[in-house]
Amino acid sequence: MIPEIHIEDYNYPLTDDRIAKYPLAGRDESKLLIYKDGNISEAVFRDLPGLLPEKTIMVFNDTKVVPARLHFRRGTGAMIEIFCLEPVSPPEYGTAFSAAGRCMWKCVIGNAKRWKDDVLSLYNPASVKEIDDLGLTAELKGRDGRTGTVEFVWRDGSPFSRVLELCGTIPIPPYLNRESEGIDAERYQTTYARIRGSVAAPTAGLHFTEDTLAAIRAKGIDMETVCLHVGAGTFLPVKSSSVAGHPMHREPFTVSLRLLKALVAGDRQVIAVGTTSVRTLESLYYIGVKCIETGCAGEVGQWEPYTREYGYTTKQALEAIVKYLEDNSLEELRSGTKIIIVPGFRFRITEMLVTNFHQPESTLILLVSAFLGGDWRPVYDYALGHGFRFLSYGDSSFLYRRQ
Repeated sequence: MIPEIHIEDYNYPLTDDRIAKYPLAGRDESKLLIYKDGNISEAVFRDLPGLLPEKTIMVFNDTKVVPARLHFRRGTGAMIEIFCLEPVSPPEYGTAFSAAGRCMWKCVIGNAKRWKDDVLSLYNPASVKEIDDLGLTAELKGRDGRTGTVEFVWRDGSPFSRVLELCGTIPIPPYLNRESEGIDAERYQTTYARIRGSVAAPTAGLHFTEDTLAAIRAKGIDMETVCLHVGAGTFLPVKSSSVAGHPMHREPFTVSLRLLKALVAGDRQVIAVGTTSVRTLESLYYIGVKCIETGCAGEVGQWEPYTREYGYTTKQALEAIVKYLEDNSLEELRSGTKIIIVPGFRFRITEMLVTNFHQPESTLILLVSAFLGGDWRPVYDYALGHGFRFLSYGDSSFLYRRQ
């Protein structure tokens, strides 16, 4: 049964001065709130390695934010902002970023009403020759409200990834109320980012430095990665009073066979770095059920965890994915998820969570509440009362799951 949850119950007073508009000088200088068994304390993020339990697996999301925001100008002078969301042709991220000369993307279009049928030229106010030589243009091929399918064409044979690096800007969150700056190209990106595809950073990972990662490794903690490409839906507020009316957007992810086998072994507790890692890990159970029941690894629907009883163990579900991959000579699971994690959700894999402080009335607050057995408000009250900085460039927390 879909839970009846009213989003106004997940509000708190977040004023603009509590939102971190810029990162601190050092990634690991942020404050760290620790929650365990109802008790709250605090430290500094660089202390995290010493706080982690031994014999654990720490799972990071190694997606890489792409400079996906492009500015074009019509012949009339009107400015059109195009924000690339996901590839249409070629449909896979890797091949889309490698495309030379032409590709199509689903995009959010700013000032969309001003864009008719004309082909737009990239806005290049500084007349950078390298950008001019590309001759990048955009043509609207289809429209659906504020989104549309846009075909990009350029001249010199560069891959589209290079086009974005030259012409695009990092799409920082709208709640920062500022334009992207040079610092964002480095700091709105994790130090371990590897696979291009996100339009928003998995911000829990922004605090990790090379020294922090080395200290975690030295403690003997297994460090594994998943890759979930974060979509623009992460910024969308819950507009319906009941969460049942909020549509979650699909996000693609990959999980290695090696990590799946480590999870099957079940001899180490799992620490997820960020809500994106949680959503990936917790989606695995339902994919495993599909493997058991249909022989195929399908994608996970938004309300799938809540609409029926599941009698399989977590180990059975994970073993079914491993078998599916091995039977098909695959080294990784490629899938997608729309899963929404709300109070009442049964966590099957994640025991601990590193995460930032999220917007009021957001799906991420619902996830934190579910993880803490409904105990989210004392955590946020503490953070508000003890000078913590909020949202993407803000401070961090290390949470133990509570039943």
